[in-house]
Amino acid sequence: LNEHLRYDCVRYDALLDNLFNLSYSLRAQPLASGVQIQQVVCKKQADQSAVYNHFCDKKSKPKEKRRSCNTEPCSPTWWTGEWSECSRSCNGGLQTREVLCKRRISTTEEKILDDSACTPPRPSFTEPCNNHSCPPEWLALDWSECTPSCGPGYRHRVVLCKSGESGDTLPESKCPKHGRPTSRVRCNLQRCPPSQWVMGPWGECSAKCGLGQEMRSVQCLTHTGQPSNECLDHQRPVAMQQCKSKCDTSLPVSTDNPEECKDVNTVAYCPLVLRFKFCSRPYFRQMCCKTCQGH
Repeated sequence: LNEHLRYDCVRYDALLDNLFNLSYSLRAQPLASGVQIQQVVCKKQADQSAVYNHFCDKKSKPKEKRRSCNTEPCSPTWWTGEWSECSRSCNGGLQTREVLCKRRISTTEEKILDDSACTPPRPSFTEPCNNHSCPPEWLALDWSECTPSCGPGYRHRVVLCKSGESGDTLPESKCPKHGRPTSRVRCNLQRCPPSQWVMGPWGECSAKCGLGQEMRSVQCLTHTGQPSNECLDHQRPVAMQQCKSKCDTSLPVSTDNPEECKDVNTVAYCPLVLRFKFCSRPYFRQMCCKTCQGH
């Protein structure tokens, strides 16, 4: 404005300005308990045009006035939350959201009401999603137990190529090669027991009567029964030992036929039997028949 306006007649004038705070849900609604402010501006009396405030006398400036407005309650409106993630990545899923009926009490306060308080229709709280067909995918079954039960071994599992739409088993060429799960992994449950000497039963005594020899098998075996060379030689059990068969003293000793009367070839002490005069005893007389003949 030019300087000559200072000499025009100016005065303060009051304008009533309605102020509304807006709340946003589905559509903007005026809030309850709004405020109206009476603004004071400096105007020229000649044409009522507004000028800068310094052209008016500050001492005569009226105070701004305020009054409440829109004190009636706001209408309840539907409030919707964010959609959740889809329940499935393909072949059709559902996503959900929260839907509430609310009434705004103030700029910072809302009240949840029964759904019947809001105007129908109620917004949907579920929605279909990811309706496209699933591509073929790998399906890995459970792992087997570690084999063998000790020492280094492997676990195995079956890996199938499945149709994403029907669940049928497909040729492996239908599934991506780079994403195939492994079907075998190394495992080691525990250290295996050491190999040990295993003995068989003793065989029959080589002598029918008196002292002889008996034998048995002795093998170094693993815990699974396989032959091994890891057993210690100094711990090897004996495979042969002396045995003694009980002689049948009820049988008569025939000395009439020289061909039938003979010493048992496994007995080496017949000369001692004769020397110590044991031939009178049935056992020694039977074992050393030829030596004791005639004595």
